[in-house]
Amino acid sequence: MPNVIERASRAALDLLFPPRCALCDRGGALLCDACAVALPAAVGRRCERCWMPLPFGPVCRHCVDAPPAFASIRAAFVMEEGARRLVHELKYEGLTSLAEPMAALVAARCGVPGADLVAPVPLHPSRERSRGYNQSAAIARRIAAVAGLPCEARAARRIRDTAPLARTMHRDERRAIVAGAFAADARRVEGRRVLLVDDVVTTGATLDACAAALLAAGARDVRCLTFARAD
Repeated sequence: MPNVIERASRAALDLLFPPRCALCDRGGALLCDACAVALPAAVGRRCERCWMPLPFGPVCRHCVDAPPAFASIRAAFVMEEGARRLVHELKYEGLTSLAEPMAALVAARCGVPGADLVAPVPLHPSRERSRGYNQSAAIARRIAAVAGLPCEARAARRIRDTAPLARTMHRDERRAIVAGAFAADARRVEGRRVLLVDDVVTTGATLDACAAALLAAGARDVRCLTFARAD
C-alpha cells in the first residue's frame, strides 16, 4: 500500500510541478537522457580494489601496502562537471529525488555485486538531524530496490562525529580521522555479504573504516558502490 500511495502522490506532483532536469533545466525528467550520457564516466585502467586511476598493474600500491577492509569499490562517474553538480544538489540542496536516477545510473554502469543486503554509510546523528536526511541512504534504498535486496539503514552507525574530510588531506590523515568512527550491528550483518553505498569516494578512508566495523561485527564480505569518485 505505501508504494501505491507514493506512486500516486508522485504522479499528482508531476502534474502540478512537471520535473525538470537538474543540469540543463529541460522539462520531462529530473535528469534528462542527454545530460546522463554526458556525465564523466569512471573508466580506464583502475585499481581492482579501490577504483583509483592506475598507470599499470591490477592493484595500486596503497592497497598493496595497506589492504583496505572492503573487497572492492566501484564508482560510476568521476567527480567532475555534471556528476559534481548532481552530488551537490542531492547532498546540500535537499533534492533527494535525484537519488533515484543517480542510483539507476550506478546500477546500470557498475552492476550490483552479489550481496545479502545493502547498507548506506551512516552520518553522525547530529549531522543527519541538521541536514534532515542521509544522501547515501537515499541512494542505497534505490539501489536495493533495483537489486531486490533488503536495505539495512541501521547495519552501521557513526559513533563519533568527525571533521569534514578535505580533499587536500593526505591519505593517512584521512584514515586517522575516521578510524574507529563506526560501529555495526551484528544482528543485522553477521554472516552476510554487505553492499556498502556512499555518494562519493575520495581515498576510500571512510568506506574502509565503515567496512572494518561491519567485518568486526561478523559480516562475511563488504563491497562498495558509489555514484562518483574524486580522482
